[in-house]
Amino acid sequence: MTIQPDELMQLVVYAAEDKKAMDVTALNLRGISLIADYFVICHGNSETQVQAIATEIKKRSEERGARIRGLEGMDTARWVLVDLGDVVVHVFHRDEREYYNIERLWSDAKVVERV
Repeated sequence: MTIQPDELMQLVVYAAEDKKAMDVTALNLRGISLIADYFVICHGNSETQVQAIATEIKKRSEERGARIRGLEGMDTARWVLVDLGDVVVHVFHRDEREYYNIERLWSDAKVVERV
């Protein structure tokens, strides 16, 4: 069973929201980058919350048949990257999100979802 990128992006957004992720933003990268169709960016207020958000995203994605291509940063939980192929998720600790401000780097991308 293959989940479509749009569906996967929505699933990731809902999973992040369920773990009380802050400032959840989905960027449509189609036509801008070959890396992925979507970036989903959010943050937690503690290392524990960052890990919980990333774990929930991983769990729900796997349940829907998505393949986790990479998961990095869980040990420090300051910036966790979950690579789902067409959807790449960045779960930041609040301080790192403010510092890196990756939304600015992808300012050409259309904001699909902002919660």
